[in-house]
Amino acid sequence: MKIRNVLATAALVLLPFVAAAQQPPVVGIELVGPGKYAGAFEESATVVVDSIDKASRTVVAKRANGDLLSIACGPEVKNFDQIKVGDKVVSRHIVALEMMLKKGGDGIATRAESTETGSAKPGEKPAAYEAKKVAFVANVIAVNAKKQIVTLKGAKYTVDLKIKDPAQLKLIKKGDQVEGVFIDAVAIAVVAAPEKAKK
Repeated sequence: MKIRNVLATAALVLLPFVAAAQQPPVVGIELVGPGKYAGAFEESATVVVDSIDKASRTVVAKRANGDLLSIACGPEVKNFDQIKVGDKVVSRHIVALEMMLKKGGDGIATRAESTETGSAKPGEKPAAYEAKKVAFVANVIAVNAKKQIVTLKGAKYTVDLKIKDPAQLKLIKKGDQVEGVFIDAVAIAVVAAPEKAKK
């Protein structure tokens, strides 16, 4: 999955209030071409608005198993008055990583962080997303062929990557570089319920 597609997905579907976000599992990395790797993880959840207290700006939502969840909506939740009982609140968390091997290299590790955000327009149902992006270049400082481990040292962190494909592992040498992009996006949207489902 391309990083730009992940961002587009996050921008299209998505919540100004995130209730109890969970850490996703480690992104699974797969080979997508010679020296090219990519991976993505997506987690989603949907709850239904059960009641609304406009004075305290609190929404009580019902999970699929019937449990109730109280959500305090601060001023960052725009268009709060557009939320109705029966509406659905859909949240998505997307993590993606894309990397490419660079033979040789100048040995300079870099890291650039940026954040992209968006929210609903006035009069629309509440919706928002935030996508954190890290573009990096890391140095290959060790290759353990026996354990199939490649050690990368970036501008901020040193990490070990498991490369399962022996043919791909042979392509990677100490002194090479890896260029990549990491995306962590959270998005939420309030979706209007069908008229007959509203209370």
